[in-house]
Amino acid sequence: MDTESTHSGYSYSSRSGRSNRHGERSRERHKASSSKESSRSERSVIINPPDTPSQESPVHNGEPLPGEPMPATDQGEDGQDDNWGETTTAVTGTSELSISQEEVVGLGKGLQDRTLSFRRYLPLALGLCVGLLVLATPLAFLVLPAVLWPDRLQACGAACEGLFLSISFKLLILLVAVWALFLRPARASLPRVCVYRAFLTTLTLLLTMSYWLFYGVRILDAQDEDYHGIAQFAVSLVDSQLFVHYLAVVLLELRHLQPCYSVCVIRSTDGETRHYNMGQLSIQRAALYILEQYYRDFPLHNPALLSASKHRAAKHLAGLKVYNVDGDTASTAGAQPGNGNQSRAMVAAASKRKDNAHTELYYEEADYQRRVRKRRARLVVAVEEAFTHVRRMKKDDERASPSDIMEVREAALAVFPSMARALQKYLRTTRRQHCHSMESIQKHLAFCLTNNMSPKAFLEAYLAPGPTLQYGPERWMADQWTLVSEASVTSAMKEGGEFLLRCLDFSLAVTVRSIPYIQMKEEYIDPKSHKFLLLLQSETSV
Repeated sequence: MDTESTHSGYSYSSRSGRSNRHGERSRERHKASSSKESSRSERSVIINPPDTPSQESPVHNGEPLPGEPMPATDQGEDGQDDNWGETTTAVTGTSELSISQEEVVGLGKGLQDRTLSFRRYLPLALGLCVGLLVLATPLAFLVLPAVLWPDRLQACGAACEGLFLSISFKLLILLVAVWALFLRPARASLPRVCVYRAFLTTLTLLLTMSYWLFYGVRILDAQDEDYHGIAQFAVSLVDSQLFVHYLAVVLLELRHLQPCYSVCVIRSTDGETRHYNMGQLSIQRAALYILEQYYRDFPLHNPALLSASKHRAAKHLAGLKVYNVDGDTASTAGAQPGNGNQSRAMVAAASKRKDNAHTELYYEEADYQRRVRKRRARLVVAVEEAFTHVRRMKKDDERASPSDIMEVREAALAVFPSMARALQKYLRTTRRQHCHSMESIQKHLAFCLTNNMSPKAFLEAYLAPGPTLQYGPERWMADQWTLVSEASVTSAMKEGGEFLLRCLDFSLAVTVRSIPYIQMKEEYIDPKSHKFLLLLQSETSV
């Protein structure tokens, strides 16, 4: 009995000891994991961008082309994001307050939106206040004496009334000029305030405050009775404001018209290059001008072409095989070498593959060009047949009753299936199928039929990549540009200056070069130097 009790007590104590040790290990692991989770969350926060259509996404904006795979709407558990572990909320045992990453992203986005709105509307509000002050000051100069001491003012004659007319028309001209120069809709949001705009605003405030100070000391305090002189003082203020507006036109609109620099813009992914001539502009104003020209001159960025070159390089590496001289097995380039002979065989095979790489690239590009020409020929024939059918239908509609006449949209929908397959194959071959949706193609076809355009005019939008603005706004409206420059963005461009315009998928490298000073001389040519004497002889055949 004692033995049994002793044995049972031992077993119980041993089990309890093991359970205690197991509990301590589990608590230590839990504490270590929770400390690791908290330190990881403190070190980095992943902020995902909003769900906007990207240029690399192969999903069309409208309906997909015939034969395109439909996007999966419900993928279930298998369709979860691969990075779901990075975005899952981790609740530690030592923290009483937990916050998800979605809330962190929402807070950061809300703060950023408020900051951008404040920076965007603050200059506008300040400009409106200054404009109202400028327009109201001359009127206040004329109204205040008539309100404060009307009995002591001298009578205003014809000359004084003429000054009233002059002030009215000058203020009207100034109002229209300010509207034309400063109240235009903003084209972009710049990172810094324009130096010349800030200088002109400060100058206008100083001018207005100086006139108010002189008016308060010499007219309000002394209660001047000469109303004609007060009107002339108001006219001089309006004249000064007109001259300030002329200075604004010179600094903001005329100064940068003369070309001083030649700017080279290179796209980082495909090396597309353009050159522009610019005048005296700050770095941020030059970046704005470059982006405006980029959407017009550069072809649409196509990441599918870049992925094709990467796929070709991966295929070359995958085709590399290494043979072991000592054994009978062959391994690929990605396998681990077993010995020195296998490493030497790998180097020899790699050098041989490198020698033949240019030949393979040549034949691959030739085959690609052959397939493009073949798809293009089929597309041209299909479109010409479709347009011929439309012209035939148009002639039949002239003899048909009004109830049987088809609209342009219906005609486009009727002839589109005959060319859809050829167009789809051509766009897939040229890797531009994500740039054109079926809805946009049908709309373009209806536009060409409405304006009686030729098949070549219809095909021009698909045979060659067009500028970025030719495609839908979803291809470029989501672009947010970041200006990267060592120099201050408000400073003027200089010889040899460089800055970067960075986007989500690529960047634009900008290099500044000065246009050389051209020295031209005149050289006088004597008209008599072109004359010569020809002696004729009867014996010659001349």
